[in-house]
Parts: sequence; structure tokens; C-alpha cells
Amino acid sequence: MPAVGEYHIPVMLRECVEALNVKCGGTWVDVTCGGGGHSRAILEAMGGDGRLFGFDQDKDALDNMPKDERFTPVYSNFRFLRNWMRYYGVEQIDGLLADLGVSSHHFDTAERGFSFREDGPLDMRMNSKARLSAADVVNNYSAEQLADILYLYGELRQSRQIAAALVRAREHERITTTFGLLKAVGGTVGKEREKKDMAKVFQALRIEVNHEMEALRDMLAQAVELLRPGGRLVVMTYHSLEDRIVKNIIRSGNAEGKIDTDFYGNRLAPMRALTNKVITPSAEEQARNPRSRSAKLRIGEKQ
Repeated sequence: MPAVGEYHIPVMLRECVEALNVKCGGTWVDVTCGGGGHSRAILEAMGGDGRLFGFDQDKDALDNMPKDERFTPVYSNFRFLRNWMRYYGVEQIDGLLADLGVSSHHFDTAERGFSFREDGPLDMRMNSKARLSAADVVNNYSAEQLADILYLYGELRQSRQIAAALVRAREHERITTTFGLLKAVGGTVGKEREKKDMAKVFQALRIEVNHEMEALRDMLAQAVELLRPGGRLVVMTYHSLEDRIVKNIIRSGNAEGKIDTDFYGNRLAPMRALTNKVITPSAEEQARNPRSRSAKLRIGEKQ
């Protein structure tokens, strides 16, 4: 839980800044600025020169962004990275950081609807101006559509049972709150796995509402193009769907993981991994910040 007045606790702060290999000067991008914890550390590391762009589509984050002449806030989804860099006249960047998933602020703010631990509106929109909410998905999607989302984005084997339970419940009244969702699907998950399965249900709905997988693929492809040779791509993931895409991008340059080769069979890839395995938070950090427990950090370098 963040301290009073603290918007978000950054995960693996030191590891992220070190992985970016921040130097004086250069152009850097934090595509998930949020409370600005990582951005402030990058600004400190890059000295008096240089430029940092901080993306966030959540209006709540704007007041918490750094106030620094070297920092440019961008109120936008990071899938429009290339367009914004072009707007600001930036052709290449030296490093990009992405801390994916949901911020501690979102989890701790009941009215945003991201957590099943407190009752609140069934919202889950990262951008509160977006049209689609979790309530819209739960009440308007067909049973088949709901089952597909729960299976693909939540990796829930009982996705069809959960979808059927949602359809039955909404026939009596519209499901509009997080506790209403819990009540609707409560009988489809076992007590021993209740918390884990409900977290997966909320994850699946959140991913659908915010089009997270599509946005991630778009952003990473653009990041690979924008990075100058030797530039760093540093991405922190929190579930296997994200991690698989990031791993593939670093390994092959595309989200599908398809390896291209030249006439002689030599591997062609714009990036190379700088670590043999993912970096995870220390035991001390995991105890201090529960959000960090599922975090995995991957580092790639443009060749």
C-alpha cells in the first residue's frame, strides 16, 4: 500500500534505470509514466542535458508527473509512440522503459474498479474518457465472446462456465459493480483458488477494455524502429501474455517470435537480449511492495 500522498510505488527502480544505461544527454522515453517514480530517477541519472518524454493516458497521472524543463509529458496511449515522436521532431531514441500492468494507484482507488477487494463501479478504463468499460463488456458481450476473453486473456480453463454465470446473472439485473461481478461468478471458482481465479477474471476484462495486447504490440514494434543502435528496450511485465510478446520482440523483432535468416542461414534480428533470463525483484522488495511479486524485467539492445 502506498504511503499517504504517494501515487505509485515504482517496481525495481534501480534495476530499470541501470538497464536503460542512462547517460548524460540523449533522448529517453518512459511510456508508462504514472506517478513518475521511474521518470524522476531517469532525470537524475541523465544529468543536465538530455530529454525525457513521459507517456500516460490516465488524467490522474498528470498531476504526479515530474516538473522539469528536460521532461515532456505526453497525455496519450503509448501505441501512438511514433506519431508523438514525429510531432516533437525526434527521429531516434536512446532508450525506452515500459512498466506494464496496473499501477498501485489504480488498485487502491475503488472507484476505478480494478480490484475485487473493494466495491466500486465496474469500470477498469485506464483512460477514463474511453468509451468501453468493464460493465459494457460484462453486460453486452455474448457468452461466446466472454468465454473467449476469459480463456485468452485470463487463461481460465472454466471460461465457459464463468461466461454462462455472467449471462444468467445479467438477465435479472445489470452487473455494474465489482462486488456484483464477484457475486455473479462466485459459484464457478473453487474456494482454494478463489483469489487467483478472480484476479484472472479481472485481468481478462481489463485487457479487453483497454485493448492492452494490441497496444503493446504496436508500441514495441515502433520502439524497435525508433531505437538507435545500442539503444535499450527495458520492459517490466506482470503476466505471461505480456511477457511472451516482449520476449519474442527482443528475440526476433516481432511479436510472433518468427526468426528470419539470410541466404546463409544467419539469424536476422534487430534486437539482442542482454540477459539470459528475466530479472525479478529481491525478496525484500517483494515483501515491501506486493505488486512487485509477479514482475519480470527483460532488457534488449538495438543492434
